[in-house]
Amino acid sequence: MLKTAKQALLRTVKAAGLFHAVADSPWRRNRLLILGYHGISLADEHEWNRGLYIQPSVLRQRFEMLRDGGYRVLPLEEGLHRLFGGKLPPRSVAITFDDGAYDFYAAAYPLLREFNFPATLYLSTFYCRYQAPVFDTVCSYILWKGQGRTFDGAGFVPEGGPIAIPNPREALAAYRRIHRYVRAAHLSAEKKEELARELARRLGVDYQAIRQKRMLYLMTPAEVAEAAAGGVSIQLHTHRHRTPLDRQLFIREIRDNIREIQDITGTRPAHFCYPSSHYQPQFGFWLRELGVVSAAAGQTGLASPSSDPLCLPRLLDVEGLSPIEFEGWLTGINTWLPRRKK
Repeated sequence: MLKTAKQALLRTVKAAGLFHAVADSPWRRNRLLILGYHGISLADEHEWNRGLYIQPSVLRQRFEMLRDGGYRVLPLEEGLHRLFGGKLPPRSVAITFDDGAYDFYAAAYPLLREFNFPATLYLSTFYCRYQAPVFDTVCSYILWKGQGRTFDGAGFVPEGGPIAIPNPREALAAYRRIHRYVRAAHLSAEKKEELARELARRLGVDYQAIRQKRMLYLMTPAEVAEAAAGGVSIQLHTHRHRTPLDRQLFIREIRDNIREIQDITGTRPAHFCYPSSHYQPQFGFWLRELGVVSAAAGQTGLASPSSDPLCLPRLLDVEGLSPIEFEGWLTGINTWLPRRKK
């Protein structure tokens, strides 16, 4: 209901000419919209997780809106430098992608080159070296694909027994049970892949097709290096996509991430994105110790000169965001509209 009312209001505001007025205002000129993306669908991922995946056709539409709307797409580093130096050009935007999945290389990178847009890729590096579907995401995807079936939970949850997944809610509940078991068991990457393969077999899901399409894989080091040579800024997202609350473990994650990215690209990264938007105030102090100068967090909005560089707002663009809502964020008008509480 709120979404429908908001879209109607945005159309009315746009018809009154306020989109252009706000987009060209001194207020908007003093702000940087950092766009954030996760996955680009290679098959049906956007149907499985609309909060993470967007279709290539939708991403193309977003890029067309940026181009046709006269928005200035800046490299993140330049955008932040200009933001905090008070020298942003009108309608400034930066584009970022999280994780470094193969779908970025296959679907987003060609579009970035076509539109000549700079972008930052926050890369989680462990699965670059170990080429297999990322366990957490492929497990969730397999359970979603297996809806309407029941499988033997032996080896997946401590108590075993039949697990029914009649709907998405039960698929998510099953995933959480399996995830808890796997974390407690401290399984290796190889054992996790064996588990994913067996889960697919029990649910009648074609695991080989997932592998052939490289769905839910990360890019190889060679692909990351190619993207970096093509102008994509490769930055930090932790090595194992986790942010431990223990200082030493947290620092190890970042140092491992820095080492891997330096080895692949030859450059030292200095920008960070909190995995799964998991932010704690102490993380900023630890990141500064390691020479990190900016970090994107989970709150939605436009960055301003008063923003904390190590807790920057972004707009996470998703499949369910309508074109009029996306345009509202480009202009900045959405900042003043009510939002659904999380």
